[in-house]
Amino acid sequence: MPICRQLSLFLKNEPGVLGRLCKTFAEQKINIDAISVSDTVDHAVVRIVASDPARARDVLEQHGVLVVETDVLAIRLADRPGSLAEVADQLSKAKVNIEYAYGTATGAKEKSLVILRVNNLAKARKLLDV
Repeated sequence: MPICRQLSLFLKNEPGVLGRLCKTFAEQKINIDAISVSDTVDHAVVRIVASDPARARDVLEQHGVLVVETDVLAIRLADRPGSLAEVADQLSKAKVNIEYAYGTATGAKEKSLVILRVNNLAKARKLLDV
């Protein structure tokens, strides 16, 4: 999943809203591969990489949720100190800006999944060989 489609949406920042979203996806057999939730005053900005982004978008739109789609880079990194630093340094030297990133590690010495939004997706993909 080197380049994938990310769905960004605004949800009310109140109890149960994110849970309902996740339950709806589960009922539709849509897996959430990556998620980031950031709060603002009244809303939460939710970024999702889903197993079926087109169907996820359709489900969200059927529920009246405005969705913005963005191509992002999904990379697997060794779960060790410095892995992300190496990637960031490599991109920086090539003048590729990381606009935002989020990820996860299992703690079981498996590879971590990191989602990167960069200003030059093609160049980043080539540099990182993904």
